[in-house]
Amino acid sequence: MTESLPHFSLDDADGAARTFPSGRHALLCFVKQDCPTCLLSLPLIEAAHVAFGGAVDVWVIAQDDAMTRAAMAEVHGLTLPLLDDSALAVSFAYDLDTVPTIILADGSGAELRQFVGFAKADWQSLFAELASISGVVPPEIDWSAYPEMRPGCGSKSVEPGIAERLAAESSGSPLRARRIEIAESDDVFEFMFDQGLTDGLPVVPPTPELVLRMLGGTKRGAQDVVAIVAPNMAPATVEKVAVNAVMAGCKPEYLPVVIAALEAVCTDEFNIHGVNSTTWGATPTLVVSGPIRQRIGMNMGLNALGQGNRANSTIGRALKLVLRNVGGAKPYGTERPTLGWPGRITSCFAEWEERSPWEPLHVERGFRADESVVTVIATEGPHQIADQVSRAAHALGGSIGLGLEAFWHPKSHNQGDILLVICPEHADTLARDGWTKADLRARIQRITSRPMRDLLGDDESGEGYQRAWFGAAGPTEAQLDTLVPKFRGPEYIHIVVAGSEAGKFSTAYGGWVLGPIGSNPVSRRIED
Repeated sequence: MTESLPHFSLDDADGAARTFPSGRHALLCFVKQDCPTCLLSLPLIEAAHVAFGGAVDVWVIAQDDAMTRAAMAEVHGLTLPLLDDSALAVSFAYDLDTVPTIILADGSGAELRQFVGFAKADWQSLFAELASISGVVPPEIDWSAYPEMRPGCGSKSVEPGIAERLAAESSGSPLRARRIEIAESDDVFEFMFDQGLTDGLPVVPPTPELVLRMLGGTKRGAQDVVAIVAPNMAPATVEKVAVNAVMAGCKPEYLPVVIAALEAVCTDEFNIHGVNSTTWGATPTLVVSGPIRQRIGMNMGLNALGQGNRANSTIGRALKLVLRNVGGAKPYGTERPTLGWPGRITSCFAEWEERSPWEPLHVERGFRADESVVTVIATEGPHQIADQVSRAAHALGGSIGLGLEAFWHPKSHNQGDILLVICPEHADTLARDGWTKADLRARIQRITSRPMRDLLGDDESGEGYQRAWFGAAGPTEAQLDTLVPKFRGPEYIHIVVAGSEAGKFSTAYGGWVLGPIGSNPVSRRIED
């Protein structure tokens, strides 16, 4: 007994569902617009519909989108039902390799005949059978206008990436990403280097088992789009983020942090394309605040900004791999830093809220203390500021301010963001005198304020304010006497506490450009 073909229901151009089997004989014609052999066959399919449509369902099952299907119908004068298989589920269910594929089935859905590509003899035989089924005289066809044979084209359902997605959908797997097969003799680690999938260090091969395990770290759907990633403007699904998190060495419980960080950097406000492509060498630095720090074992104490902690290292690395492998931001391509720094591989740490005398960064930025938040700031590399002598907040605050004057250039004032990481011993000194973050910011602004005349470029240092900026007459005396602080405003000085309890060495990360062409810090709540 002939097995029944897969049943399906597809919409026609009017949105009406056409269900197979329908109880009538059916001629199912799978086509796509960019296949010349499909276009060659369309007039014969239309002729079959006109002649035999009273007794046989003659349907074109098109693999193209709605606009292409409409154009196809107009150009070829099609009056037959043109069904929407742009999702390719039916093409996959019928295990197509080639289009056109022409299938004749009886009223119960059993296959009577099938041919692939174009052969004049196949069509002549088919018309004779349709005439026998319908009792209708076959139409007059100028067969001399047709070639004896033409090969078909590959079905869209077997294209790389699409075939894997369809297979995953049919099996219920959440994975849709294209799989790469390598030879047994190939070294998988060398293969990933050769394919440009790494940051210069080895990565963990993202096997389906590891990616599925990683997806267990979030409640979000695997095919949810997290962000559109520049410069490729490519959609980064949760699955693709998970793939790169596996490669970076993350645990599943880190995945929500990576997702939130990606959401943050892909905002217009942060401007990740500008950050990645600037010659300055800025890169996203991640500061994690809230309960998740403890839950996933992030380091906020000894060597907080350094190596050795899996969560700190791999969360930052996973973000950078997504930007590289999904967004297409790669060195020597769109990434053009003059020097760069290792933070372009990973730059991530946790705020030591419990050791801080002040409210944490995420609370300052409008979140609740019990919420977990990641804040991303475009920064250059860190610079340590030593003061092992000061015992009063006023003196220590002055040392910190003077240490910040070197950022960008000592004469570059009225600057934007700075990320100031205060070590616990320095935090204790400031707290003993009752200083708040606002007090420290104000002290930094006062001690770094310089008359504009001292900030002008000159023979000793061309960098600084240029006289030409003030017009032909140059700056006035009043302008030259104006005090200019290092930072545009105290709100651009972002303060957190982290580091060892031993050592009076705080650290700062200089920011990048502000404004429409620059980058602004962005915070995102971390959701499971």
